[in-house]
Amino acid sequence: MSLTINLKNNQNKITPAPKKVEKIILSVLKNEKIKKPAEICLFITNDKEIKELNLLYLGENSATDVIAFNLSADKKKIYADIAISAEVAKRNAKIFHTSPLYELYLYVAHGILHILGYNDDTKTKQRIMQAKAEKILECLSLKPKP
Repeated sequence: MSLTINLKNNQNKITPAPKKVEKIILSVLKNEKIKKPAEICLFITNDKEIKELNLLYLGENSATDVIAFNLSADKKKIYADIAISAEVAKRNAKIFHTSPLYELYLYVAHGILHILGYNDDTKTKQRIMQAKAEKILECLSLKPKP
């Protein structure tokens, strides 16, 4: 499988390691038995910009952790855009007693799961997605605590 990642970091609160981002994405795809090529644009941003995206595309006037857009026109290749708020990651790290970087990596996995068709519109689906994302990070030895 070939994977192309375009990582754009438009904030200065959290700096993800591009190689770890790639490993997370590859792990999610492998665990879900996806073998087709993928081209992922990952945009790390702030609350203001993700709130604008959330309002424009989803009709929600609030900042959120991650928004994922599956842009695939055919079934032979994955094309996707994923936007992540570093500010939400920082706030959630305090709430969940993790590190902001761990939260951001969790959102990368979560975003890929959305691209693959997972939904978190119920508590049960949220738990499934959270468990899958956490398992990916655990398998990559990415620890929740700093």
